[in-house]
Amino acid sequence: MSEKFSTSVDLEGEDIHWSPEGGLSYGRYLALDTILGAQTPLTGEHDELMFIIIHQASELWLKLCLHELDAAIAHVRADEARPAMKMLARIARIQEQLTQSWSVLSTMTPSDYLKFRDRLGQSSGFQSAQYRMLEYRLGNKNPALARVHEADPAAYKAVRETLEAPSLYDETLRYAARLGLPVPAHALERDWAQAYEPDEAVEAMWREVYLDTSRWWEAYEFAEKLVDLEQKFQQWRFNHMKTVERIIGFRRGTGGSGGVSYLVKALNLRLFPELWTVRTTL
Repeated sequence: MSEKFSTSVDLEGEDIHWSPEGGLSYGRYLALDTILGAQTPLTGEHDELMFIIIHQASELWLKLCLHELDAAIAHVRADEARPAMKMLARIARIQEQLTQSWSVLSTMTPSDYLKFRDRLGQSSGFQSAQYRMLEYRLGNKNPALARVHEADPAAYKAVRETLEAPSLYDETLRYAARLGLPVPAHALERDWAQAYEPDEAVEAMWREVYLDTSRWWEAYEFAEKLVDLEQKFQQWRFNHMKTVERIIGFRRGTGGSGGVSYLVKALNLRLFPELWTVRTTL
């Protein structure tokens, strides 16, 4: 049986002591062998490794977004707005990291990408189950898009469950009603799998909040967190669209999506519509 051993080293006057077999190491805690061994380029092209890492890192950020968003929605259901606001603020900052990732990817030229694009087959970011779940949780409900994930039963089940559950905005309106705000009844109980339709009565409710912030401070503060979150989300979408346009122009995406044309349409979608339209009426 091998003996446990320890070692120490002096780093700029600091005596660092560790025991590789006697405790949890940085690499083991972070599963670095697994993470750093998860990149398997299909070609020998230089830029393919960067392409893989950008998308893998984005999926990790999406995992954290979903973790924070699930907890935020649970807090809203429990009328605990302040911890939910902290989580929404964190998601907005994560969106900044995701937006910045497109700047790194845009260093790849069209010629660089074309050297390995054909090897990607039908794989596409359009097939990201985590992204679909994030959109559904934020309120962009499109039942038809869930079918993209039918080939993966576990992913499809998770996507469908998210589709059929109230979104963050749905729960926000329920929370506003519990505060005593005049939210129309049809906005509190509906088919959650269907897209939310903007409502003049909901806009009037938010107008009341914005015109009497001292009375409705918590709802007002929460509304502004939602606006910040959507703005960051749209910046991410915009950078995505411009990066794709820069690299492939208006060619179709690898998974058969419309590429830039699809991404441009997505920029016109509103997650929390009345929080934007109410600004014109104040």
